[in-house]
Amino acid sequence: MAMTDSTGSTWRYRWAHRQNERRQRAFRAADEAWRRRDDELRRRRTLAVSFHGSERAGVGLPMELAPGEVVFWTLPAAQLVEVRHTAVLPAPDLTVDPDPPVLRPRRPEGVRVVDAGLAVLTNRRLVLLGGRGRRDWTYGRMTGLSHDPAAPVTLIQVLDRRRTSGLLLPTGAVADFRFTLTLAFADAIEQRAAVVAELDELLAEHAELRPQRPAVLTPAQARFSARLPGGRRTVAVGAALALAVPAMLVESNPPTRAGSERAAAATPAATGTPAPPAVAPAVQVRPSTSPQPHRSRSAPRGTDPQPAAERRCGAPPNPFGYDFCGGNRIRKPAAGICDWFECVPGFWSGRGWLVQCRDGAVSRTGGQRDVCAGHRGLRRSVWS
Repeated sequence: MAMTDSTGSTWRYRWAHRQNERRQRAFRAADEAWRRRDDELRRRRTLAVSFHGSERAGVGLPMELAPGEVVFWTLPAAQLVEVRHTAVLPAPDLTVDPDPPVLRPRRPEGVRVVDAGLAVLTNRRLVLLGGRGRRDWTYGRMTGLSHDPAAPVTLIQVLDRRRTSGLLLPTGAVADFRFTLTLAFADAIEQRAAVVAELDELLAEHAELRPQRPAVLTPAQARFSARLPGGRRTVAVGAALALAVPAMLVESNPPTRAGSERAAAATPAATGTPAPPAVAPAVQVRPSTSPQPHRSRSAPRGTDPQPAAERRCGAPPNPFGYDFCGGNRIRKPAAGICDWFECVPGFWSGRGWLVQCRDGAVSRTGGQRDVCAGHRGLRRSVWS
């Protein structure tokens, strides 16, 4: 019968209780974070499918809407910013950021505030109604768009304006603004289905990451190391010391002289007592005085050295550095890409960025209306 303490439980039961409590706390925290992100992705997908703006939202605004123009979003605390130096921004795309970065309420270097007022997002343009007038960014004339990853600033370039400008927003409104701007721009170029497809892909990937409830540990699984202060770490340190001390003692023996082997061979062995095994000399003395050619061991023929591990996130090995992890859109892929990736028929006739279809082939139809047509739809983007 096991010995118990005053509470009626053995150390094994106490160990199992502590371990189960710790594992359950970690599971609840991970599951709560997973549910928050799942709710946010589903909310965005619902907006991408069902929300098409409102004409009533434009009532009372100090601006006139064009026929068929509807309001998507408004914010009364936006600031108009301009870039002091000329910059070339990347082309607008339909990327949905599933994990908005943590932003600091600061203004980047080289950006100055020139006005403030009401920001209005419609299905045709972005407008700032400021104290010095109105500033419009029409989607059809937009050539560049950049969201600052560390500051709540969005910069825009259009054809009819020389200076790059944009908006500085409160940090709490940035995530909704950037998603709504992506949705409005997709509506303007008739690519809302591409946004929905990307959200479906994000939801499918997120479902595979759902944390599993840990199995319940029993007292029989407790080890004796749990009774030591520090547990298995103490046992590991003790084992390492037990191995290190003899090794240090062996390495501390003085080296054998180079001529000791010849001296031992010239001395007659004592009769009746076996001689101890000879220790190899530190420097081996060859019987011949002529130098021998040095031959280095080479790798067996036909075997190449293994390359260092690369970050590809499932992409095949390739010399161009293309992967599925993230980075920059690829609009002009390398000439030999089809030697490393499976390309769709008529690959080079595409006019979009590089994407992978659901059947595994890559295509240059990213951002187009017929993205991965005939190949079961869009799976994910290819990045450089």
